[in-house]
Amino acid sequence: MKMIKKFGLALLIATSMGTFSTAVMAEASDGRISYGPHEAVDLVVGKIKTAIEAAKGGADGEKLASLIKEALDASKEVNANDRVDVARLRANNVLKSARKHAKESSLQEAEQELEKALKDFEALRGLI
Repeated sequence: MKMIKKFGLALLIATSMGTFSTAVMAEASDGRISYGPHEAVDLVVGKIKTAIEAAKGGADGEKLASLIKEALDASKEVNANDRVDVARLRANNVLKSARKHAKESSLQEAEQELEKALKDFEALRGLI
């Protein structure tokens, strides 16, 4: 009887783990757009280029900071493997620093860091 109880409990646990697994539930919902790694990198690069153009065009610090925030948010979609994730985190740190400079109205430093972030994100394509 003990053996049947243990077997039944183990079977119940295994079934519940398979039923409620996060990997099983991880597909995109109707309201969410899923990007492939290359598409996500292109999206981030496009947003960084927009921020660079705004910095060169003389946008104010708050506007530039919001454009950089959009690029940071879009970078969360880049997900291929661990090496890409580490490189993405490093590039994100450069974007965060650029955003900090933009909020402080140091637009020249922000523009330089945006250029570096652009190179870092373009380098991600080689890691994918």
